Amino acid sequence: MFNELVIPSRTIMTPGPVESNPVALQAMSSRMLGQFDPAFLTIMNNVKEMIKIPFGTKNKQAFAVDGTSRSGLEAALIALIEPGDKVLIPAYGRFAYLLGEICERAKAEIKYLEKDWTGTFDQEDVIEAIKEFQPKVVAMIHGETANGQMQAIDKIGPFCRENDVFFMVDMVATYGGVPIHVDEWCVDIAVAGTQKCISVPSGLALVTYNDRVEAVLDARYQKELGLSKDDRNENHIASNYLDLSQLQRYWSDERINHHTEATNMIYGLHEGLRSIINEGMENVFARHAQNDEAIVAGIKAMGLGFYGDLETKMPTVTPVMIPEGVDGEAIRELLLEQFGVEIASSFGDLKGKVWRIGNMGYSSRHENVLHVLAALEAALIYYDAPINQGAAVKAALNVYKRSN
Repeated sequence: MFNELVIPSRTIMTPGPVESNPVALQAMSSRMLGQFDPAFLTIMNNVKEMIKIPFGTKNKQAFAVDGTSRSGLEAALIALIEPGDKVLIPAYGRFAYLLGEICERAKAEIKYLEKDWTGTFDQEDVIEAIKEFQPKVVAMIHGETANGQMQAIDKIGPFCRENDVFFMVDMVATYGGVPIHVDEWCVDIAVAGTQKCISVPSGLALVTYNDRVEAVLDARYQKELGLSKDDRNENHIASNYLDLSQLQRYWSDERINHHTEATNMIYGLHEGLRSIINEGMENVFARHAQNDEAIVAGIKAMGLGFYGDLETKMPTVTPVMIPEGVDGEAIRELLLEQFGVEIASSFGDLKGKVWRIGNMGYSSRHENVLHVLAALEAALIYYDAPINQGAAVKAALNVYKRSN
């Protein structure tokens, strides 16, 4: 006999996944529809239009890929890359190297533009690297969760467009939490996910791309063999499951069958998107900004430091330096076991040196901010860390009271 599933209550303040919006969870428990049921196709059409709004785009193409955010990144890159293509990857944190690994597997010629993880690139440095390397694709991270930094791209994108370079951007950690302007920034293809600022369980990647990319996809399109023996293409995209040229036809009026859609995930996506759109995107961004200000104020009041440049810190992640002599993992364990609060550690050289406090989506709430600050302060006091006691929550409350 197996015991009934019991899920403990948690306040999740990590850079993802975050607490799921109850309206999304409720929608996901709804009855099943067939993937070609007219009622479900209407849902897909609505989702397609809603995806565009947080991206800040009027692109024709915007849809979900069944899989976590990484599936969308891989789908985007292998759609553009053929063996031997040159790809420039500016790296200021962990996830640029993920883009590089995907490109490596696609047999691209890769050049990393690297810097330390304490801040982002001067856009002119990236532009100079583009001039020198002459890539087919520039692939970048907009918001890097490993160090909480957010890269400005409003000059890089237009330069790429003027020079016929494809600009692909990972917006997984910023989509729905900060203003994004895919069209204005000349981003050719952008990728996001469900598990962060739109507060839907992990399982879908969101992509949007423009006519430049669609032309590449159309040139590489190959209909699945079981549907046609005639539509062969020597230059087809390497993956079947992550073939955007096929997926866009599944999400278009053609409705060419590709895979069995994760219908209940699409229900959740619909409600997660609808919730933030109806809240008003400017209000959503203001909520994230205010809660970020309160988190930063509370951390400063405790006397703790921050990793990286606060000028380019993303509003959705705060990297906190672990005080010298404090066991960061012991603090995280105490937070989870005694307070039901989860924060994250970091990666690579930052592991054991930095905590990351997320501020995303449904987790980005006034009460969550006060809870995480109070719990973190109490845990640090328990382990005799040298902090300013009784200051964190008051500093955060001053932020909230000032704006009331």
